[in-house]
Amino acid sequence: MAETRLAFKAGRAFRRGNTNFVDPDPTKGAILLQSGEDGLLHFIWKNRTTNYFDEDLILFPGDATFAKVEQSAWGRTYVLKFSSSNQRHFFWMQDANSSRDEEFVGNVNRLLADPSIVPIWYSEGYNPNTQSAGPSTSAGPPSGPAAGSSQAPTGGYQATPEELARIRSLVSTLGAGGSVAQPAPELSLTDVLTPANLRPLFTARPELAQALFPHLPPDLPSPPTVETLERVVSSPQFRAAVRNLDMALRTGLLGGLVRTLGLPEEAGTGVEPFLRALQDQARREDGDGGDRMDTD
Repeated sequence: MAETRLAFKAGRAFRRGNTNFVDPDPTKGAILLQSGEDGLLHFIWKNRTTNYFDEDLILFPGDATFAKVEQSAWGRTYVLKFSSSNQRHFFWMQDANSSRDEEFVGNVNRLLADPSIVPIWYSEGYNPNTQSAGPSTSAGPPSGPAAGSSQAPTGGYQATPEELARIRSLVSTLGAGGSVAQPAPELSLTDVLTPANLRPLFTARPELAQALFPHLPPDLPSPPTVETLERVVSSPQFRAAVRNLDMALRTGLLGGLVRTLGLPEEAGTGVEPFLRALQDQARREDGDGGDRMDTD
């Protein structure tokens, strides 16, 4: 099964005839970097209107780089260049907020150099380059996009369905028990799914060990125990998965995936909508269970 390592909103741009001018295509799109079933890294451009992969390029480590087009007066046009050929693919950032452009570009280039690395994300509000946010709606020159192409803020790569199922189970139980406060603006999933928050839940609800065990790594000791869950949520791998899911939700590209969890599509547009949808679902399920018990 292909694994999405990174995703962010971007449109394509095309060279104007034989000139050095590049014209943006207004079609809404996204760049995805995936580890394919063939074991190779795929650079994909996805049409966000049709959900089709219009471009799927297989990349070998060190063969390509993703760089800003310095001649672009608009400043947010990028080119995928290959060292083994003269092939060029141009893209433009479709997020209204430019403050994370370099973060995405840095992770693209790290994955192009070594597909096994884990993307590195800045802490909330932190950018070592201290770049200011770009214009939310601006008409670009020939090498930049026209107005109206801005989108909502973006995030990181998409988590696997197994990771989403695990997080859903944990957060749904928290919501059903009333232990999760209403999410504050800019809430991060890493602030909710911490070992300190989860350990008391596991202690109070030991049956969670059995329910979550099918979603955990297969090499864990059996039968499942609360101690095993505590080790899992304290592991770097779990923390990385939570960060990846947090970043994936911030892309706004998980609407189709969250529907498989029985959630509305808007739950895939951010962390706060995701948590609220899980809480609503948990309350409904808890209410249905109460009705069934009353009529037993």
